[in-house]
This record gives sequence, structure tokens and C-alpha cells, in this order.
Amino acid sequence: MPAHSPCPPPRDGADLWQEAVSAAYFPLETECRDRAGFRGALEIWPLGPIALTRIRCDGVLYRRRAGHLRDDRESALLISVPGAAQVTFRQYAREARCPPGGFVIERSDAPYEYWHREADTQWVVKVPADSIRARIGDLHRCVALAVDARQGVAGYFLAGLRNAVAHLDGLDAPARQLAGQHLLEVLCLALRGDERALASADSTVQAAHLDRAQDFIRANLKTPGLSPQDVADACGISLRYLQRLFAASGQTVGGHIRDCRLARCDEDLRAGHRGTIAQIAYRWGFSDQAQFSRHYRSRFGRTPTEARQTAR
Repeated sequence: MPAHSPCPPPRDGADLWQEAVSAAYFPLETECRDRAGFRGALEIWPLGPIALTRIRCDGVLYRRRAGHLRDDRESALLISVPGAAQVTFRQYAREARCPPGGFVIERSDAPYEYWHREADTQWVVKVPADSIRARIGDLHRCVALAVDARQGVAGYFLAGLRNAVAHLDGLDAPARQLAGQHLLEVLCLALRGDERALASADSTVQAAHLDRAQDFIRANLKTPGLSPQDVADACGISLRYLQRLFAASGQTVGGHIRDCRLARCDEDLRAGHRGTIAQIAYRWGFSDQAQFSRHYRSRFGRTPTEARQTAR
């Protein structure tokens, strides 16, 4: 007589929803009032360096625990835009409440909780953390921020997002790539304009020096010979002081320059940018393709060729 295999427990609506959002973003767990009767729908559109998701679902709490982080190779930021319901977000012992008309920023590389009590339709933008870091510097500036997007650059970002959504069906692959790149640049501009995002535990003078140094690096990434001394001279500070500023953030000056270049190369590779791998590396300031490939694989866990093939 064949051995009896126990049947797996039936999955309810909330279980299926947890699988869907974990596949779309990263591992999460969900909690809701009625697990069996939970209703949700999710649609995803790739837009170059970002991924855009529309979520329609009942009230739910998303929880990302420390155990979810163990196998992650890439970190990301989620920009969540509530439709009609207020959302609440907790991360690093900070709490943010975001009503409609704004957006909240979540980091994938640390535990968090995010919830809304009522059914809602929300838009979520997933952005590689490296893409943000290469443009604004320390990501800790972005922890648990609720951004008022009713005006200013943040308002322009939301307007651009809605405009892209309205024309998605008519955009071909190059147009979607361009739209995503534009949204990424505007988002980073909005974050850089938010005083809370630029706040630092360091003194105001130190924060200003570090910010100016990172600005100079971002503006000169394509210069192959860019050195820490060049950065110090441009900022009017000593090389030793510059090195102390970066050491406080857990990096060396040269390491920061390299990571910013790698992030921009990774964007081009994943976007299917024209040109050889060597041309992409040289465009962003690397002078040795073999060295670039070694650093790229160490940083992203894949070769530049594998990244390009996956994108295709």
C-alpha cells in the first residue's frame, strides 16, 4: 500500500498576496484582518533603472524582518505613493505618517513595518539603492521620510510619475528607459532639496564639507584621473580632513568614487545601453576594463556580461 503523503495546508488570499509582493520587491510577510477573504491585485512595468508597480489591495501591514535580509544580494529603496488612505511606516526607530499627496521612502536593507488600514490603490517605485547613493550620497538621510509632494520638486516628481503612467501603453522600450531615467533624476533632486534628507549627526560644517565633496565627485565621475587630492583641492580642505569625513561614513574617498562609477555602469548595463562593456566602463571613468570587471563582480555578484545578458 503506498505511503500517504499529507496534503499541504490550503493557501488563503493573504498567503497568495504575500508571495506576490515578495516576488515583486523582496521577501516580506503580511498581516491583515481577514486572511482568507483578502483581495489584492498587482501590476509591474519596468522603466529603465526603476520598476513601477500599481497595487490595489485591502488594508494590510507589511513587515520585513532581519531574517528576510540574509540572502539579499542587492538593496533597494521603495517610494510608496498612497492613493486615498494614509500610510504609516517605521524603520530604525523612526515613524512617518504619509497622507495622500505625498510619498514615503523605505529601505530594503533593514527591518521595517509599513501599513494602511483601508483598501487603497497605491503606486510604488522600486529603485536600486546604488542608483540613489551615486546621486545623493549616504542613504541614511532617506530613512523613514514622508515627503510632502503637493508642490516643488517633489510635486514635479509625482506629476512626472502620473504622466508616465498615463502614457505607458504608448511608450516603446527606449521611451520607457528615458522616462525611468528622468524620474530617477527628479526623485534624487527632490531628496537633495529636503532639509531632513541632508541632516546629519555630524556638525553642520562637517556635513556641508562632505556634501560638497560628494557633489564634486558626482560631477566629475567621467574624469579618469579623479583623485582624492583633486576633491580636497576643489573643496578647499586638506586631504587628511577629507579622508576623515569619509571615514566617518564608513568609506574611503577612493572607494566612494569607485562605487559611484560602478553604480552608473550598472545602470547602463541593465538598461541595455549601446556600446561595448569597455566603452561603458571608460565612459564612467574606469581606465582598465579588467580592473572594472573585477570590481563589478565583487560589488554585484555577477559579471558585466551576465548583467547585460540578463537585461536583454
